[in-house]
Amino acid sequence: MSTSRRELLKLAVATGGALTASGLLVHRTSVADDRGAAVPAAATVGRAPVATPFQVAMPVPRVLRPQWMSGTTDYYSLPVKEASVEILPGLSTPVLTYGGTFPGPTIKARSRRRTVVSQRNHTPNGTSMHLHGAVTDPENDGGPMDLIATGADRKYTYLNPQVAATLWYHDHAHHKEAEHVYRGMAGVYQLTDANEESLPLPRGAYDVPIVIRDIALNEDGTLFFDHAFFTRQQILVNGKPQPYFKVDARKYRLRVINGSNLRPFDLKLSDGGEFVQIASDRGLLPAPYTTSRLPLSPGERADIIVDFSRYAAGTSVVLENTLLASPTTKEIMRFDVGRKVPDFSSVPARLAQLPATEEPVNTRTFEMKMDAAGTGYMNGKVWDENRVDTTVRWGDTEIWEIKNLDPQVPHNFHIHLVDFRVLDINGVPPVPGEAGLKDTVRVMPGQTVRILVSFRTPYAGRYYYHCHLIDHSAMGMMANLDIVR
Repeated sequence: MSTSRRELLKLAVATGGALTASGLLVHRTSVADDRGAAVPAAATVGRAPVATPFQVAMPVPRVLRPQWMSGTTDYYSLPVKEASVEILPGLSTPVLTYGGTFPGPTIKARSRRRTVVSQRNHTPNGTSMHLHGAVTDPENDGGPMDLIATGADRKYTYLNPQVAATLWYHDHAHHKEAEHVYRGMAGVYQLTDANEESLPLPRGAYDVPIVIRDIALNEDGTLFFDHAFFTRQQILVNGKPQPYFKVDARKYRLRVINGSNLRPFDLKLSDGGEFVQIASDRGLLPAPYTTSRLPLSPGERADIIVDFSRYAAGTSVVLENTLLASPTTKEIMRFDVGRKVPDFSSVPARLAQLPATEEPVNTRTFEMKMDAAGTGYMNGKVWDENRVDTTVRWGDTEIWEIKNLDPQVPHNFHIHLVDFRVLDINGVPPVPGEAGLKDTVRVMPGQTVRILVSFRTPYAGRYYYHCHLIDHSAMGMMANLDIVR
């Protein structure tokens, strides 16, 4: 067996790609499967070749400007619409977008200042925008069946009653969320507060979102979509293939988001250099964490400070992926270091005070598993909108024990509304970069992860928890959570 074929099969098995031999997976997506039974999809005739790395500059997503502002509220318009963009040079690719850009524009919000987003759906299918990581009421959570019909309008209202954090918005329409997100329906939501603004961290042009994901393209430029991890060999950063980014020789804050449907990353700099993690999913860490690697599963976020002043002008350093990396998915992007400039930023020894925890009153167990047909199960059940899966009492603190029963397929676990603390992974406490406020946690094959969840939140009602390898939730690995007073 050739090395490349062996690597493809290893990736397929390790991430669930082997399950895609089932026609059931394709039936769930309404996308035709044109693969031969014995030929990996990555080798199927008709795919566009993977781009040569570092040929295009990395764009920074535009910041969405409010249509108008009152004393308490910022009002935005963010229509959902089809567009064509150039991902590979010379090819036009039809995508689904928020606001016509790929990825969507960045919304900058402030803690406890209201954000109102008006949205019209110009696409052929129902949509539902979920603000991932947001503390919001059920009516504005973007639930899987709370759809905006084609041609219809609605408003999402976010009161932002939480600390500064890097959030992101994406579609959550059930059975279509995986395809909608894959085709472009996602963007960054940066929330700040007085504490963050008081810190001397890099800001302005030196505070940059980095959205990493993978895709596959057909020869005609159209996106190829199935549920197979190993077909997606093209890495994108902010919508461009393995770009370069020109940086000054000074400190940068990079808000790194894993926007992939299925691919986990373990990121490092090619010279092995250290960087400083300052935040995880739901906000600043208590203290900076110096490290040389950054593991992120789909939906996870981390803010890091990279000091490029240690490099001479003209140096290039590559951001690399070391997890399940094929020759085309190892190199993520390249930083090209330029001149030294004045830098008055710094990383203080203390960043934030995390809320005190309370004693848990209950322990629950959640088991995730896929079957050979490609159906996803949460505690042995496929998601049903009419079923109550878990009821918790508002104000309680609980331990949730999450088990990945699959010996080869990775999962992760995301809860709407609340944040949590990771207690341990297979009995081992988390590293400091994963000990802050989280809303998504990796659960690798055979692992058991325990988290401490507080339901002392501003809201109660119907919410959801699911695997955020988002194809898995589309396949049924999701459940309903009722918070009752």
